[in-house]
Amino acid sequence: MNNTPTTATDKPGNFLTIPAKIISYIFHPLFIPTYIFLFLMWRFPYEFTSLTERQLKFRLFSVFWMTAFFPAFAVFLLWRLKFSESIFLRTQKDRIAPFVITMFFYWWMYYLSRNSPTQELPEVLKFFYFGIFISTSLGLIVNNFIKISLHAIALGGALTAIVLFAFFYQADLGIDIAIAALVTGVVCTSRFLVSDHTSKEVYSGLVVGIACQLFGYWFV
Repeated sequence: MNNTPTTATDKPGNFLTIPAKIISYIFHPLFIPTYIFLFLMWRFPYEFTSLTERQLKFRLFSVFWMTAFFPAFAVFLLWRLKFSESIFLRTQKDRIAPFVITMFFYWWMYYLSRNSPTQELPEVLKFFYFGIFISTSLGLIVNNFIKISLHAIALGGALTAIVLFAFFYQADLGIDIAIAALVTGVVCTSRFLVSDHTSKEVYSGLVVGIACQLFGYWFV
């Protein structure tokens, strides 16, 4: 008979899982493009001087609408129509259609940014949108082999984008980059705590997110 007591480290308690779930929701992959747009509005407001306050709010709403609401609503419909087993996309099969849907919306955002007047939107959004489009495409391919972490892809891409913003604008974003790196680490740790992701799946997501932003910066 094994009399070894179960320790608190055998399984994370509520004091870890509840904050981890909250963090995972706050930094959901679908919210990251909106956060990046807000970051640019806050850090480089002069990039939006050609827009009125109303137009800028509309642009922000459009980003959220196209990159968060519509993909999330599509996932909800897939679940209600029984095309996926769970709204949380716990299996690789469940993730295929959402990957394709999100990829379309990210491509559309890149297309709009590429064809919009230069003075209306920051140039950096072009490579950022292209980067998240490519990361979603590559994520779909990798998903055939492992259940790659979507959170890691999104946060790795966001962190790299902020670093690239610093290079593009020749701006001192040291504190911003440090905070973004900290958030990335906390979110990835949260995924270890409240999901069934392996280290390989999380680290692969980071590599995909980082590499695709770098490629987007070089290509665009």
